[in-house]
Amino acid sequence: MTAKELAVMSAETMMKRFEAKDLPPVGKFHYHQGVFLSGMLHTYHLTGDERYYNYAKEWVDSLLGDDGLPRDMETTALDDMQPGILLYELYDKSGDERYKKLLDKIIWHIDRWPKSEEGGFFHKDNGRSANMWLDGMYMGGPVTAEYGARYARADLFDEVHHQMSLMRDRITDEETGLMYHAYDQTRKATWANPVTGRASHFWGRAMGWYAVAMFQIAELLPDTYEKKGEFLAKGKELLEVLFKYQDKKTGLWYQVIDKVDDPRNWPETSCSCLFLYALCMAVKAGTFEKEAVIDIASRAFEGIKSMLKLGDDGYLGVSGVCIGTGVGDLEHYYNRPTSENDLHGVGAFLLMACEYAKVFE
Repeated sequence: MTAKELAVMSAETMMKRFEAKDLPPVGKFHYHQGVFLSGMLHTYHLTGDERYYNYAKEWVDSLLGDDGLPRDMETTALDDMQPGILLYELYDKSGDERYKKLLDKIIWHIDRWPKSEEGGFFHKDNGRSANMWLDGMYMGGPVTAEYGARYARADLFDEVHHQMSLMRDRITDEETGLMYHAYDQTRKATWANPVTGRASHFWGRAMGWYAVAMFQIAELLPDTYEKKGEFLAKGKELLEVLFKYQDKKTGLWYQVIDKVDDPRNWPETSCSCLFLYALCMAVKAGTFEKEAVIDIASRAFEGIKSMLKLGDDGYLGVSGVCIGTGVGDLEHYYNRPTSENDLHGVGAFLLMACEYAKVFE
């Protein structure tokens, strides 16, 4: 089956399973739904089927109170900023000023986001320590960059660039080029290395969020922004490192990227989807020549297909997806449960499948 056919099956499966308003966590403006519905909007663009756009719109509308703002949005968590990326398209297509009002509110919070002494965004302002997580680059980066591009806020480009640079400089392992899950400037977090402040392990999906953010942000930045090329360069550099860790047998990447030979480790679907999605975007941006990476891409796609469960009734299950995961030790990552059709797993799959269909099929 083609990537487009699989994307449609996945979208249809999820629409049968959930009414838009019932997407979990129910009633919360959160990245689980935001990532999944980003994939649904990609499917809308790939197919032209208005039902996918309407599904995303119905979810957002179900959350808005009389004041036009979500009834349950955690304004101290970058995870809850991510769904803002949906609002640009909803506003463009509908002209509904509620969406612009909510975007303005999200950026109001971004402008006042709690930061470490180095200027790094706290992943969540929980009053404990100055944690930066790789995840945060995706949760807060694209929505901020697009606002800057649309509404003449060039200062936001520099903010996003600063966050990217801090993560690049503080979280990248000098020996391997891989990126640790998180960094704590204060070195007080239980998982933080007392010398470097870094977490101890390379979690796949965290690097997936960061890699995707590099190319999404670069796509949003105007060509006149002098630091745009740094996002493309960092994205390329990280992908080239990740190529070395693609499992030759399955075509997938593992939950803990560099522990392929550990029998406790396992191939993880969502990070594999995110890496392949980022690679598709890199080819589209001209960062890689298609012919140079087609073997890597095709092996990854076949590996991801092997993790799908297909039913005679058109059901498509995306399996082997790690559930939401905080920072921890090696056993923490190994022992995380997997799920089928977890929203951020399906979202990563839809993003990948739609882009793969355009670039490689």
